[in-house]
Amino acid sequence: MKLVLAFATIYVLWGSTYLAIRIAVDTLPPFLMAGLRFLIAGAALYALGVRNGAPRPTARQWRNAALASVPLFVMGNGGVTWAQQAVPSGAAALVVATLPAWLLLLDWGYGGRRGPRAVEVIGIGLGLGGVAALSAPGGINPVGTAVLVVASIAWAVGSLFNRYADLPKSAVRTSGTQMLCGSVFMVAIGLAMGEAERVNVSAISVASVASWVYLVAVAVVALPAYNWLLTATSPALVGTYAFVNPVVAVLLGWLFADEALTGRTGVAAALVILGVVLLVWPRKKGPPPEVTAETP
Repeated sequence: MKLVLAFATIYVLWGSTYLAIRIAVDTLPPFLMAGLRFLIAGAALYALGVRNGAPRPTARQWRNAALASVPLFVMGNGGVTWAQQAVPSGAAALVVATLPAWLLLLDWGYGGRRGPRAVEVIGIGLGLGGVAALSAPGGINPVGTAVLVVASIAWAVGSLFNRYADLPKSAVRTSGTQMLCGSVFMVAIGLAMGEAERVNVSAISVASVASWVYLVAVAVVALPAYNWLLTATSPALVGTYAFVNPVVAVLLGWLFADEALTGRTGVAAALVILGVVLLVWPRKKGPPPEVTAETP
């Protein structure tokens, strides 16, 4: 039962964050909404690390956490949140699902990984082909698509930085410090963009507030579930979340946000998901790429 609940957490909760973000930004400004989300979630995870007796981060580790928070949370999650003002949640999830491709490309170029296998080249081609199908003329908002692609690349950069940087050994403490740092940057960006002045309190919907609360809870719950699964079952099986999440996001967007399931979306989904399967499933040695929840 514990395994079932943990997999449900990373399959359904992570996949549902795209719809929750889409509803939240209907009446809440994107960077202030996301910044406050990570401020609370980061504080909760940091407190959890203290309770578990994890050592306090050093000054160097706080600096590295701040550096990592820029590509991970400011550009990564912030970009996804901003783009979903114009891009449907299911389509956004499909674009972000190409993240393993960017991780591999960057690892080949800068991480010392050997050249690609044929199956990985095919997987990258299929995934990018799916994005091209989504954003072709008549498809989803091209500016939003570009921001989502940049956000995915930024998350890959941050993930690789996490792999090599001096950070707390506790994954919970690391996530807490990075969320706290990222939240400061995101709130500052939101204020600089004038989001506070544009907030109309009377126009904020109950649905947006409920979605924000849900997003905070997911940020706190999903990471511990993911880390526990890596120790309780095979990394290859855990890595399947990378191609289940976009399916969940597309279905939830269709069911609850009236997002159309067009032929274009179906072709794009098939290409992206098959590409991710080829990229993630064969990699059975070692843990899957560090593409944890707050990709969305």
